[in-house]
Amino acid sequence: MLLVEEGFSPLKMSRLKEEKINKMILGEYREQFHIPKVNGKDSIYLCGNSLGLQPKKVKEYVTEVLDDWATLGVEGHTQAKYPWLPYHEFLTKSMARIVGGNESEVVVMNSLTVNLHLLMASFYTPTKKRYKILIESDAFPSDKYAVASQAKLHGFDPQEAIIEWKPAPGEHCVIMEGLNEIINTQGEEIALFLLGGVNYYTGQYLDIKAITDLGHAHGITVGFDLAHAAGNVAMKLHDWNVDFAAWCSYKYLNSGPGSLGAIFIHDRLGQDMSVQRLSGWWGHNKTTRFGMRDAFDPLPGAEGWQLSNPPILPLAAMRASLELFDDAGIENLQLAAKENVQFLYDAFTNSKQIKVITPENPADRGGQLSLLVLQGGKALYDHITQHGVIADWREPDVIRIATAPLYNTKQDAETFVRIVESFG
Repeated sequence: MLLVEEGFSPLKMSRLKEEKINKMILGEYREQFHIPKVNGKDSIYLCGNSLGLQPKKVKEYVTEVLDDWATLGVEGHTQAKYPWLPYHEFLTKSMARIVGGNESEVVVMNSLTVNLHLLMASFYTPTKKRYKILIESDAFPSDKYAVASQAKLHGFDPQEAIIEWKPAPGEHCVIMEGLNEIINTQGEEIALFLLGGVNYYTGQYLDIKAITDLGHAHGITVGFDLAHAAGNVAMKLHDWNVDFAAWCSYKYLNSGPGSLGAIFIHDRLGQDMSVQRLSGWWGHNKTTRFGMRDAFDPLPGAEGWQLSNPPILPLAAMRASLELFDDAGIENLQLAAKENVQFLYDAFTNSKQIKVITPENPADRGGQLSLLVLQGGKALYDHITQHGVIADWREPDVIRIATAPLYNTKQDAETFVRIVESFG
């Protein structure tokens, strides 16, 4: 809005955006992170899809909470510089921007799998006829465990209740035709889709809108695990009409190991007070919460799914990272990541050592590339590690790398390629 008021033309705004993205590629935000050292030099850290790096402001913000605790004790809940009682609310707007939700649809709470269980307690409501859950065949193991236990909890055999969306033989990524085939044969038996927005293994970015539309057309509730999508790709969960989603914050969102997660519940569900949920006192009406005598009166929106008051120290760490996302903009970050990923994809297209199993189409991927090692196996991974690369090895033969544009640069990508090419 300010740019328009100051007389900037759309062309000038486009140039400003391009300049912003170019600055990111060159490391505009890199100095605001601690970069791990290997052999006394900055590492080539390509593991943000597993654990994001620490923003330098984390120490300041966490120390601020510790100091308030030391000087104020319990009064810090209301008198701290950032009062603890509403601390999670300071993060809501930023987190809602990350996933494209309304503020009423998003809340930071708990950890990822805990949140998936809480969401399935509300939105997996099987009947004798419609009880199946669809997941990816190569979903993250925790998701598989969670949906299997939910099916079992409702009295169903997981072997019968879980449907796996599989790639075609010899392929690594799923395609919509395969999902349509499943719907055509078993659609009336499926109660829930629970899919990864970006697959942890291949880096495939699923078409969340198309999947949601397909599920809804057949009366299916649609939820997503966005662990590898949040902070990686720009999404519009509200506009896409997604029912619910959950994600962690310690990967691309850089909030620290094992830090808190967050949830999205579409307003058409979250504002419906008749929707059942597992409840706790932090999801209770804020004006009467401390009365301690009232029957449960759920908050409207996603906040009504909260159970306990959140831990403030992890929230402080998350605040440091989300401020950077606010400044950079998730759409700009995604475009910057695409530049580096395209460079890496092109570098390995004709490699005899490596096959890229992440989709070729830029629209079907985010900041991660998964490299299937054809020659050398684990030895190649050991080689890049010895030369200062921090990446991720997945058995039996895949190296996962991620370009997180808040701290990864074009130089990181170029150096990585040279190190790989020096192997053997």
